[in-house]
Amino acid sequence: MARTRASDYDDKRRAILNRSAELFSEHGYDRASMNKIAEACRVSKANLYHYYKDKEALLFDVIRFHLEELIEVVEAADRPDLPPRERLRELAGALLEAYRDADSQHNVQISSMRFLPAERQTELKGMERDLVTIFSDAVIGVAPQLKGTRMLKPVTMSLFGMINWHYLWFKANGPVSRADYADLVTRLIADGTRNISGQTPSSAKRITAAE
Repeated sequence: MARTRASDYDDKRRAILNRSAELFSEHGYDRASMNKIAEACRVSKANLYHYYKDKEALLFDVIRFHLEELIEVVEAADRPDLPPRERLRELAGALLEAYRDADSQHNVQISSMRFLPAERQTELKGMERDLVTIFSDAVIGVAPQLKGTRMLKPVTMSLFGMINWHYLWFKANGPVSRADYADLVTRLIADGTRNISGQTPSSAKRITAAE
């Protein structure tokens, strides 16, 4: 007979995922054993196996749940009816807020997805593309000349670079708030793309200091 799930199964599973994300982020996925994970989660190894059959399944769900939350937050914040700059600002602000208290999950997504089998990486990368598509559409709003060109992806990924790596320097009590940084990222993308055409950098007109 299958074991009946406890009423707090989902809460306990989420607690295990959160603690595992911290452990993977701090010590590295490859150095975290199921024994160490069980100890960090303050559960028995047998209890841990009730929730996850192996470390790979844990890693997959850490990243999957994180991406699901990011997509949900960003989709809720997306307002195509807004003026383009405001739409981009709302998306940047929403993503930065979604990263609040999720540094470990974000770091694991960036550093440890490579440990998963190809088919699982493919599924997660598809979720990442869904997220990128939303922002790419917003970038087209402030820089319509990039639509359908080879420069759209580099600009969009530059935006993600600014947001995704902010956790390396951002301080909650620092002089720049998340809202301030969302404003800055929006200005850099909206104003910085004004003179960018759809050409690749090698063939585009070079911007000199005099310009």
